[in-house]
Amino acid sequence: MVRLNLVIPCFNEEEVLPETTRRLLALLEELVVDGMIDSSSSITYVDDGSLDRTWVLIEGFHTTDPRVHGIKLSRNHGHQNALLAGLLSVEGDVLISLDADLQDDLAAIPRMMAEFRNGAEIVFGVRDRRDTDSFFKRFSARSYYRLLRRFGVNVLQDHADFRLMSRRAIEELRGFGEVNLFLRGIVPLLGFHTAIVKYDRQARFAGKSKYPLIKMIMLASDGVTSFSTKPLQWSTYVGGVLSLASLSFGLWALSIRLLTDRSVPGWASTVVPMYFLGGLQLLFLGVIGGYIAKIYAETKQRPRFIVEKTLQRRTRPSASPGGSLPDSGTMRSVSAEHDYEAARQRSYETS
Repeated sequence: MVRLNLVIPCFNEEEVLPETTRRLLALLEELVVDGMIDSSSSITYVDDGSLDRTWVLIEGFHTTDPRVHGIKLSRNHGHQNALLAGLLSVEGDVLISLDADLQDDLAAIPRMMAEFRNGAEIVFGVRDRRDTDSFFKRFSARSYYRLLRRFGVNVLQDHADFRLMSRRAIEELRGFGEVNLFLRGIVPLLGFHTAIVKYDRQARFAGKSKYPLIKMIMLASDGVTSFSTKPLQWSTYVGGVLSLASLSFGLWALSIRLLTDRSVPGWASTVVPMYFLGGLQLLFLGVIGGYIAKIYAETKQRPRFIVEKTLQRRTRPSASPGGSLPDSGTMRSVSAEHDYEAARQRSYETS
């Protein structure tokens, strides 16, 4: 039988966590009764340096029900790093990542498991509608996906981080060691057989969104600069256009000087070169600087996450390139590949 692990990154989610835990435990019980997952399936919360009682609640859930596991990061590492920490650190033949705010429709998870049993290694949860989003959120999201496609980044429209990944896909994801994470672009690079499950986005159950406008802009920037060099190419095109525009402006100023008496002495020779060179340099420096910053972060090879404590038990070491795990309680059972193949074979036999 397949062991499922639900991976949920959390940051200041004390308001919604009790209801999330109640619904997820009920979902696990339903899937066990339906024969889709093993009774040892679990939930893993990744506390990304929360400042409220999130970790206290996770400890209480774990004490009450051992199916609830927890990973506490040493500080706030960001949503993508927290998600990666969970994916690379937990056990399970199948991992499903989702947000803690209950906006991802839990009714889509059984359909994801069905696609897995049909042979899909990765199942993407794609929003069918955005009725619960504001006009600005819908407009910015659609513009964002169009921009990524224009830059040649392979992402699924209206897919965030609600996805199923098999153990084989997770082990391949382990080989991506980049510091500037954009999992929405990395996961499609894994290949394998994929499937899409559409769902209706729900309204947030409680609390506030942890992705304000500035973080959305930063995530969009990471998506572009981590997967495309087209901004560097486009800077050349923009430079050429600006050069032609400045040349045309200079010819216009020269014609005013030679053919009329309305010109101001020295104005054209000062303003045209200043605007031309200044704008061009600032534009190119900004684009190049963004890529140099990425290179700088990658060459330092700092850990992408550091785990302070865990609420789970293992039986053999789990390598985690890009993250640091504590020595105690970091053992896993048998090889992930053997677990994966055995679980898939069992799922075929019981389907």
